[in-house]
This record gives sequence, C-alpha cells and structure tokens, in this order.
Amino acid sequence: MSTPTLRQAPVHQHSRILGIGAYRPSVEVTNDDVCQWIDSSDEWIRQRTGIVTRHRAPADVDLIDMAEGAAQEAIAKAGIEAAQLGAVIVSTVTHPYATPSAAALLCDRLGATPAPAYDISAACAGYCYGVAQADALVRSGAAEYVLVVGVEKLSDFIDNSERSISFLLGDGAGAVIVGRSETPGIGPSVWGSDGSKWNTIGMTHSLLDVRDLSEEAERDGAGNAAAVLGTEAKIWPTLRQDGQSVFRWAVWEMAKVAKRALDAAGIEPADLAAFVPHQANMRIIDEMVKQLKLPESVVVARDIADAGNTSAASIPLAAHRLLLENPELSGKLALQIGFGAGLVFGAQVITLP
Repeated sequence: MSTPTLRQAPVHQHSRILGIGAYRPSVEVTNDDVCQWIDSSDEWIRQRTGIVTRHRAPADVDLIDMAEGAAQEAIAKAGIEAAQLGAVIVSTVTHPYATPSAAALLCDRLGATPAPAYDISAACAGYCYGVAQADALVRSGAAEYVLVVGVEKLSDFIDNSERSISFLLGDGAGAVIVGRSETPGIGPSVWGSDGSKWNTIGMTHSLLDVRDLSEEAERDGAGNAAAVLGTEAKIWPTLRQDGQSVFRWAVWEMAKVAKRALDAAGIEPADLAAFVPHQANMRIIDEMVKQLKLPESVVVARDIADAGNTSAASIPLAAHRLLLENPELSGKLALQIGFGAGLVFGAQVITLP
C-alpha cells in the first residue's frame, strides 16, 4: 500500500506592504498639561525627550475602536475587501482582557470572519514582530493578505504622578496590509529578546497581585482598605521603567540590530530613503542616526514630537505620517526597528507602500 502524499500550500517568493492606515485620538495632551501632575517643565521635556504633545483617547474610545479605524484605512489603500484577509494580527500590551483576543473582535468588526486572528505581546517591537509573521504567512501560502495592527491605549495603564515613563506615553493605532509581490518588499527580519532585563520596563503589579490586594482590602474591611492601598500605592497595574538602563540599551545595542537588518537585506545606508525607528525618545533616534551613519538624504521619522511614545503603534503611525508629508517616498526603501519591554527587538528593511 502506497503512502499518501500530503498536499501543501503553494509557496510565494515575495511579499510587501500594500497599504497603511492610522488612527490618532482626538485629545491632545501638552507638556504643560503633563506638568500639572509632575514637577517638570515644557522646556525640560522637550530637551530630554523631543516630545511636545501626545494624543490620548477619550473614555468612550477603546482599543478596538482605534484598531478598527486604522485597519479600515489600510484595507482601503491596499484595494482589497476585509473578507479577503487570511489572518488578523494585533500587536498590543494594553488590551484589558487576558482572553479573548483583541484580534478576534477586530476581525469580526471588520467583516473578516472566519480569518484566523491572534494578539502579539511584544510591546514596542510588536509591530515588527507582526510584519515578520505576516511576511512568513504570505510567502508560505498560508494567507493571501494579512492585516497587522499596532495599537495601544496606554493612558489606561499610566500613573500621571510618576515620572519614569507615564509622561512619555500616548495612544493610537497604525495598521498595514501585507500581501504577495512580484519583487522583494520585506527583507529578512532580525528579531530577538533579552529576558535578563525583564524588569527594566514593566507593570507595578501582576493580575495575581490585584486579586490578592483586593481580597486583602475586602477582608480587612473598609477601615483598613485605605491603609492597604496606601502601602501598595494603587492596586491597578501601571507602567514603570528604569529610564537610564533602557536608554543605554537602546542607544548601544539597537544600532547593532539595525545594522544586522541592513546586512541581511543586502542594503547599504545610502540605499535607504527613510528610517522609521520606534518613537521612544528623540535623543535615541538622533544617536541611532549617527551610529548608522545615515546620509542626509535619508528621511528620518520623528513622529514622537506630536504623538509621544505609542509602543506597538509607534512605527506604523510614524510611517503613515512620513508618507503623508513625503509621498515621493512611496515605493522606496525604509529601515524600521522596534525595541521595548521584555526586553525585545525586531527590525526589517521594507519597501514603503
């Protein structure tokens, strides 16, 4: 008896980003607004971070709303219908449910059911992780079109009175459609992690801490609940970082990752038309430009000035603005790199849509 032969999906050699979309919330928070909560100034924040303002979503706009807005624009620009999506990937660390995924709900809202849908938790590198997976799904024949969304409502997870990270953060969403291409449009992904620095960026409490602290407050009665909360600050988990450690790691290690991505793609810095790094800090961006020895002809994304740090959303938001302001960059090469909590990182050279 002969052994049956499995049929496999046809392999496609190339993929590229076909369309891009963005959602920027309506509420603008200036540095002067931030200084109501921390002892700082507009001048200090501009000098140390490059941030002038950041967008934050109002209470009636949730993470899925922002993701949907960005996704709809990306789908329209790619010239496809939502029903054609072969997968939906959402990169986020601020979906307020451990399960079910944000991606599954977004998929339904868009009319893309029954496409497979899942979330990625890779913080500020999450979008690059999503592009790496979309590239693999398309070229392997598992999907014809893949939606990748980077979306964050970081304002739900900040403590305005602390000054390690909260004043940097904004909300928003960026999305792209990855599909087949006749020519290479996404270079090899250089990605990885360093869990030895796991505590460098993170939350004040785990969900188990929230449970235990809530039970303790309830058990001790209303009289002692305030004392429990006072001892543990706030029960609700909020973000914190060791800013100096993150800055040093980003400046010295991420330029090396970016160079590896260029080498893997067979591209020289002078071949690039644009550089789209994670929008963490303007000084980090400037230092990376120097270390990579990018020529002045390379347009550098500096969306952080108006958007703040939007974690997984920052690269697609920055690329979206770059293309609006410089439409001649469409079809040209860009280096993108994300890095953040984990610590994790990811980079690719892409052809801009």
